[in-house]
Amino acid sequence: QVQLVESGGGLVQPGESLRLSCAASGSIRSINVMGWYRQAPGKQRELVASITTGGTTNYADSVKGRFTISRDNAKNTVSLQMNSLKFEDTAVYLCNVQRPLFGVQYDYWGQGTQVTVSS
Repeated sequence: QVQLVESGGGLVQPGESLRLSCAASGSIRSINVMGWYRQAPGKQRELVASITTGGTTNYADSVKGRFTISRDNAKNTVSLQMNSLKFEDTAVYLCNVQRPLFGVQYDYWGQGTQVTVSS
């Protein structure tokens, strides 16, 4: 099993910044992809950003140029720097890691952290 602990959510005004962090522990060997998803009320969960062990990143179009994902493989952490936040970024943000095991890709999720953008 993999345990994920997130931190860094909160309430900010439009245009401000937040940084989310997620620390993985447990059976963390062979984790390949780490990332962040978000889910707003009444909406489906969507990928925000992901990063592979080698540093290849992938971003949702809605956050490109505003959010930056980073990863520390030695510390098994992944962070999401969110700048120029907008009302529509309000959601619960969930840390996700993927780990292959015997040819099957397993997903692990954090408990989620609330990000609220409001004036």
